Amino acid sequence: MLLTRTVNSLYNALISLVYPQACSLCGASVEDRGLGVACARCWSSARTFTSKDIICWKCGALSLGTIDPEKRDQVRCRRCDQDAFTVARACGSYEGALRASVLALKREPYISQRLIGLLVEIQRRAPLDKATLVIPVPLHPEREMARGFNQAAVIGSELARAARLPFDQVSLSRTLPSERHRAGMDARARRETVAGAFNVRYPRLIEGERILIVDDVFTTGATVSACAAALMASGAKEVFVLTIARP
Repeated sequence: MLLTRTVNSLYNALISLVYPQACSLCGASVEDRGLGVACARCWSSARTFTSKDIICWKCGALSLGTIDPEKRDQVRCRRCDQDAFTVARACGSYEGALRASVLALKREPYISQRLIGLLVEIQRRAPLDKATLVIPVPLHPEREMARGFNQAAVIGSELARAARLPFDQVSLSRTLPSERHRAGMDARARRETVAGAFNVRYPRLIEGERILIVDDVFTTGATVSACAAALMASGAKEVFVLTIARP
């Protein structure tokens, strides 16, 4: 494993020397292709979430103030009380290197090693470490055909491989197209656009599983909550959520 990482690092460094790439944020040279679209300096300033951050234990929203570490699992923002998922987590805030990585992933089905490392780090924290199966948020077939790929599936397959978890891209499907979420939509409007939009095609594959749903951005939680509701109704034991970023 160590030898493989060393070889990959050397290869990425060599590729960067032969085919230099500019950081999408500051324009500096990206010295390691494994960093993706941002340079090491921009990655170092990215707001990533640590195990010491005080967050809503259910949806992962940052919380102000301090709390006894033994009571972190009691913190609630109350805005996510009705969401169907068990807990949701993100690698960090939707800004800087994380935002640039998300936007790049919408254009090209590639996820950097730096981002995979962050996702695996979050997945290994409790309670996401109890996940037994990875499922991406599905796109409606028409939208996936238009884009050419599903970015959530790219994230999910790479995370599952790195975390050594089973990956299931077939059991959960999107059966209804919905209006794209527009800026300014409130949480209720977003939930209405995805109500009943997801269906479990193979209940036996998810029955009793602790499922980890993956997507690029957690905004209001409407989409992942609708996915979780469908999975729980079909026999999933728990549904966790992991995204690259959140506002």
